[in-house]
Amino acid sequence: MPNTQITSEVVKSIGVIAQNRSGWQREVNIIKWNEGKAKLDIRDWGPDHEKVGKGISLTKEEVAILKTLLEDINLDDIEA
Repeated sequence: MPNTQITSEVVKSIGVIAQNRSGWQREVNIIKWNEGKAKLDIRDWGPDHEKVGKGISLTKEEVAILKTLLEDINLDDIEA
């Protein structure tokens, strides 16, 4: 039976976007998943990084495109 354990290494912590009452935090980090290439990662983490929620990992090229797109965003178009 193949090993299906997922491993992660936080290369650099960028910051916390939000935290909920149960202690989970939505974080932005540079992460290596399964010893792969480092990617920008945005996802929810449980206290002490023991559990992880769904999120998104972006390559360097994808981050560059997203950064360009976000430069032109009007924050007033987003509802609070």
